[in-house]
Amino acid sequence: MAFNGLSEKLSGVFSRLKGHGKVNEADIKTAMREVKLALLEADVNFKVVKDFISAVSERCKGSDVLESLTPAQQVIKIVREELIALMGKENEKVVFASKPPTVIMMVGLQGAGKTTTSGKLASLLRKNHNKRPLLVAGDVYRPAAIKQLEVVGAQINVPVYSLGDKVSPVEIAKKAYAHAIEHGNDLVIIDTAGRLHIDETLMQELTDIKEAVNPNEILLVVDSMTGQDAVNVATSFNEQLDITGVVLTKLDGDTRGGAALSVKAVSGKPIKFACIGEKLSDIEPFYPDRMASRILGMGDVLTLIDKAQEAFDEKQAIEMEKRLRQSKFTLEDFLSQMNQLKKMGPMSQLVGMLPGMGNMKDVQVDDSKMGRIEAIILSMTPAERNNPSIINGSRKIRIAKGCGMQVQDVNQLLRQFEQMQKMIKQLMGNKNLKRKAVSGLSFQECKIS
Repeated sequence: MAFNGLSEKLSGVFSRLKGHGKVNEADIKTAMREVKLALLEADVNFKVVKDFISAVSERCKGSDVLESLTPAQQVIKIVREELIALMGKENEKVVFASKPPTVIMMVGLQGAGKTTTSGKLASLLRKNHNKRPLLVAGDVYRPAAIKQLEVVGAQINVPVYSLGDKVSPVEIAKKAYAHAIEHGNDLVIIDTAGRLHIDETLMQELTDIKEAVNPNEILLVVDSMTGQDAVNVATSFNEQLDITGVVLTKLDGDTRGGAALSVKAVSGKPIKFACIGEKLSDIEPFYPDRMASRILGMGDVLTLIDKAQEAFDEKQAIEMEKRLRQSKFTLEDFLSQMNQLKKMGPMSQLVGMLPGMGNMKDVQVDDSKMGRIEAIILSMTPAERNNPSIINGSRKIRIAKGCGMQVQDVNQLLRQFEQMQKMIKQLMGNKNLKRKAVSGLSFQECKIS
């Protein structure tokens, strides 16, 4: 995740505070100096850092911290609350038109990922809000931009409106709007042109498109890996177009994350979405409170549950509950659970959402191992998957050859699976644990108080 470096440094600061027991103003001052350096190294805007440290320091001087028996926890609580305030307090939702279609203009510099993000957003809003999107190819300058959008549209099964590269983007936007009304598309997403830098021609064209279709949303797509430059871009676009929100891309990369912490404070406009991977499903609403928890190494259980609710089939979960009640759990069941887990995203990403796991360097999650396990199980016959006890030496050799592995790999999987079965039997033998385990099987039933 983008904030790994920052998370690690902040965890170190808070660990040292915990070692003090009770703290005094000098301890707080030292800690805030370290937090300040960590934020600056993460490429957070200097003025934003200055205001943030001032706000946190002022609150830490109160008796809630200095007289607390757990002062470090109180400081963490204050830092988290100020981080949330810095990033916008709460998730800002898309404003839909009272009379469809809703028009969203995607703007930004070249290379920020506007075209791919347009497709990601179309897919997300169709899934979460039952919209019928139309993608509009408004970038007539960049070579292959139209073709790229058409490929993206085909991948997510969303129509793309294009008039080629000889028609003005303003005319394309107008005709796309009329086309959407005629064909029942209640959401129009316009992929506009970008430049390598902000110039008068670009801004005038975007202003003309804005005047022509009166968009409900103007979303600025910002590459979070550009750090401080991302904040300058947001400021410039906002001054010219009065943007309604920001979409941060490449938040999964090895970037310092300063843009996410600066852009709202500097531009005054909320981050509405974050792209956390390359796949067209790798986009999520931006929740400041969840991001603050991730930064502080507290995990992000709510997003993890959201992902689980999307990925896990409720009928399958109920059936699995019945099987576990009867202490039946086969390699076929295990394969089914693995396939559902994969829908949630890379395991390395999911582990980072677990409280306390985000900053643990020694936790190595190898997603390729899941692929090897799957290959071994798929090399088995249905009878072997449902009753592994029949797998003798000759069968193991056949299974290993079938998946290109060694016999010891097959043995290792079978041993691990046998241990898992024993654990499930013990779990189901304990009435209290059984009740909790069964109720926790289906992510659909999770309740957050």
